[in-house]
Amino acid sequence: MSDSSEPRHPSPVAAPAPVASGAVPVAAAADGTASPAGDQAAAARRAASSSKMLREGGKLGLLTLASRILGLVREMTRAAFMGTGALADAFTVAFNLPNFLRRLFAENSMSAAFIPTFSGYLAEGDEEKSREFLSATFTVLAVLVTATVALGIAFTPWIVRLFGSDPVETAVLTRIMFPFLALVSMAAFFQGILNSLGIFAPSGAAPVLFNVVFIAVPYLLAGPAGNPARAMAIGVLLGGLLQALVQLPFVLKEGWRFGFIGLRRAFANPGMRKVMSLIGPTILGMAAYQVNILVSTSLASSAGTGAVSSLQYSLRLQEFVLGIFVVSAGTVLLPNLAGSAAAGRWAEFSDSVGRGLKAMLLVTVPVAIFSMIAGKDIVSLLFRAREFDEESVRLTTAAFFFHMTGLVFIAINRVLAPAFYACSDTKTPTRAGIISFGVNIAAAFALVGPLKGPGIALALSIASAVNSIVLVAYLAKKKLEGMGPAFAASLAYAFKLLLVSAVAALPVWLVEPRLAHGWKGDGRLLASGLPLVVGASIFGILAFGILLATRDAMALALVGALSKRFGRRKGGVR
Repeated sequence: MSDSSEPRHPSPVAAPAPVASGAVPVAAAADGTASPAGDQAAAARRAASSSKMLREGGKLGLLTLASRILGLVREMTRAAFMGTGALADAFTVAFNLPNFLRRLFAENSMSAAFIPTFSGYLAEGDEEKSREFLSATFTVLAVLVTATVALGIAFTPWIVRLFGSDPVETAVLTRIMFPFLALVSMAAFFQGILNSLGIFAPSGAAPVLFNVVFIAVPYLLAGPAGNPARAMAIGVLLGGLLQALVQLPFVLKEGWRFGFIGLRRAFANPGMRKVMSLIGPTILGMAAYQVNILVSTSLASSAGTGAVSSLQYSLRLQEFVLGIFVVSAGTVLLPNLAGSAAAGRWAEFSDSVGRGLKAMLLVTVPVAIFSMIAGKDIVSLLFRAREFDEESVRLTTAAFFFHMTGLVFIAINRVLAPAFYACSDTKTPTRAGIISFGVNIAAAFALVGPLKGPGIALALSIASAVNSIVLVAYLAKKKLEGMGPAFAASLAYAFKLLLVSAVAALPVWLVEPRLAHGWKGDGRLLASGLPLVVGASIFGILAFGILLATRDAMALALVGALSKRFGRRKGGVR
């Protein structure tokens, strides 16, 4: 199950400037060069735009952090009400179906096609054309999504037969949640408008509201709805509605109006034709990823009760870790890479890629190793309650172990993909995605028999590794100045961190079982929380201590940055 509560936001740093900053020319002197007054005006506009982006970026960062924390609480709520039983599997399958279409069409269309096109209209400053484009987009989106929802509801009984969960309950839940596609598509449309205008906070608040509703509704409606899964399905609908409603007032406040127009006129709109042309190349790669999820879900359904839901809980934990440490990396890195590529500064470009890779490795290698040895405590602490019993812990821990083996490769991909985008190359990441899709399906079919659900988790990690290898190979093939040494240094650094993490993990592996046994039966906060805190402290002190003792450049840079920040805050207090 994908995380629908957290739509992907364009970077506040890289977002298109508002109309004013793009439409006002710099004053020129008589000889054609920019005058001092023009320079000052341009600098003032850039400063104002940067200040706005920083403010919006700060708001979005806080809201995203809140959303990820609430997203984890949401999964804890779902685990408490349904555990890893047949009802949990049915809910996961039912939610995946509309969410698959959301990721494929609504979210992808907004980020890859709508925002660049609408930003172009804003830069032109023609308000009438901009409104016509918005009405065309609204019309096409509403018609296509409504038709898709109607067909999805009509064919639900046949669709759910592809999955091994309870077909009756899965069909009921699917029909309740399929309209979520329409609601979240409208939310994505409003988000696209606001993000094009450099406004990010409302779309950051939308997933927070979604999670709050999802958490609250089961406690209120589990009885009247018949079971917790149906209550949560209603919560998904209400959350999707709030995601749209919270953003609409801000769109209207900015003065943008739109409505239905003739369908032929909508499709004939030049902006809509451009959107359609931009969507095409990206849908293929996105479709491969989303079909991956559906095929994996279908295979998991055949692996026994609890496999589907335990994989979802495990993925949620992995996504939480990625959200804290990794997700923003590519977003922050892309503008720097794009600037270096545009100027032809390839040594600088390669150095940025190398530093980005090392930064990701510094975080994800130790986190992955620790999570693999402390997985049971992590799962028990977060999810063990009510319906989430010892068997649920066992299933989820096994899946989490294999999911975390792929954490490093997912992080690497978050650095390498922006390197291609900075070079205006979207085809290579798509090609790599299709290759990894084939590997994932083949590996899942091969591993689901002997390993059940954890085999599907391992297949995903193998596919992530293949994706990284393909991207590295294609980037190396470009023969950019300094790229070879950057890759070699990153590989050596990965082995170093693996060795350091293994040394730091050994005492944790020896001590943790004794701590867990000593507090067994005293509640999950003591039985799982205390061993986890002690283990993490031992691991962190040892690993970071070894890095500092060996004068590791990345670790020293991190300490320096933290010292600077702490010093500034301390100085401010004084």
